[in-house]
Amino acid sequence: MKRTDPPSSLIRIGIDLGGTKTEGIALDAAGEERTRLRVPTPRGDYGATVRTIADLVARLESATGSANATVGIGIPGAISPATGLVKNANSTWLIGKPFDRDLAAALKRPVRVENDANCLAVSEAADGAGAGCGVVFAAILGTGCGAGIVVDGRPLGGRNAIGGEWGHNPLPWPADEERPGPACYCGKTGCLETFVSGPAVAADHRRVTGADLTAETIAALAERGDAEARATLDRLVERLGRGLAGIVNVLDPDVIVLGGGLSNLEFLYAALPPVIARWAFTDSLDTPIRRAVHGDSSGVRGAAWLWRPEEAAVNARNCTPD
Repeated sequence: MKRTDPPSSLIRIGIDLGGTKTEGIALDAAGEERTRLRVPTPRGDYGATVRTIADLVARLESATGSANATVGIGIPGAISPATGLVKNANSTWLIGKPFDRDLAAALKRPVRVENDANCLAVSEAADGAGAGCGVVFAAILGTGCGAGIVVDGRPLGGRNAIGGEWGHNPLPWPADEERPGPACYCGKTGCLETFVSGPAVAADHRRVTGADLTAETIAALAERGDAEARATLDRLVERLGRGLAGIVNVLDPDVIVLGGGLSNLEFLYAALPPVIARWAFTDSLDTPIRRAVHGDSSGVRGAAWLWRPEEAAVNARNCTPD
């Protein structure tokens, strides 16, 4: 299907397909939200998932008085360039299905489907923390550790549709006590995701202290001066800084944006830059580290922004410094 950009007068609809809920949003030409809807995801039922999204699109169009809006969809997986079928999806009923083609047939129009982390990056590059920046690296630090890359307004999925999967690289420059690292669900050990996701922070605290606490509780205790909780967060900063230094060495993005639950830890934005600078292969580092402006809404907004009326003139010179 030929890729064409819509006229700027059209409504852009974004769909964020989650494991338990599916959210839809309609944005106007200026990127302003016109309406938003949320429905339960029909877990385990592929046909019902396609029908649910088609119905959601119809309801969003009706609410905005639009006809034939553009549709972008974020999924917890990717379309394999080798087969054209969904792979790497934790919503397992999508795996092996021609999801984009089935949706295009149901909606009678072309659709764009991207990994949900890429949608976060697209949203923040369009009108969020990475607006005006040529290369945006947006990491999700939540139940997992994913990321999306946007170059000149477009998501960089990569030849194998795994661009941004930094969470399944090993923790860089590990100390002896960090080897071989915790087991990861991907089948390897020592993946970055096993050190810097929310559950990883909780597991690290449990290994060191024996206390079974959530990352949120650990952060609250650290705020109140608990030394063990503060030490856990210090280890997080050191490990996350090393991981991001590896990204800087390879990609050298104009901005690093953090989303997900751990991105709400305010101290990260002052604590991370000196750690990254210590490990990055450069004499000085001025890469800004910013919190996602749109928060939990970035995924669904980014799905809508997969269709853009024109290519934005973005480069490092347009990226507003901190």
